[in-house]
Amino acid sequence: MRSKALNLVKRYRIFLLLAFLNIAILIFLPQVGVKSVQLTWSNFIEMLSVLPPIFILLGLLDVWVQRETMTKYMGEHSGLIGVLIAFLLGSAAAGPLYAAFPVAGVLLKKGSKLSNVFIMLGAWSTTKIPLLLFEASALGFKFMLLRLVMDIFGIAIIAYFTEKMLSKKEKEEIYQRALAQ
Repeated sequence: MRSKALNLVKRYRIFLLLAFLNIAILIFLPQVGVKSVQLTWSNFIEMLSVLPPIFILLGLLDVWVQRETMTKYMGEHSGLIGVLIAFLLGSAAAGPLYAAFPVAGVLLKKGSKLSNVFIMLGAWSTTKIPLLLFEASALGFKFMLLRLVMDIFGIAIIAYFTEKMLSKKEKEEIYQRALAQ
């Protein structure tokens, strides 16, 4: 019983630390504390509105897409097709970046190549279609196109080199953590 409680505290230690800090700020600096609690609550509500649809889609992806299919199109030998799918998946996705990590976990569980998962995360954070449309209207088409091309090459290069820099043991640990979730 005690080890379960200890594991629970260990697992949620960052949340507990932040909750403690919010309470301490509220006690010692009430004006700042009220604002901190309001922001925390607002972020919590935003997460509740984003995460359930993401988890429903992840459940469907987990059930509908066979591991063999995912491995074929985004796995070790997927080549350019896997890179393009990763870019499209990340660019077409909705929601903040923290919603991309559960998606990345499912992709890893299904056998996606690590660099393709990195590409999806990079695309999710920088090449979203609504962002591109906003940039084109606010900053001009040339700026948007230049940034998009630089992002595409930058993301691909970073993903490739990041995967190459990881040892086999580190890669296996990443996949094992994804499977454990």
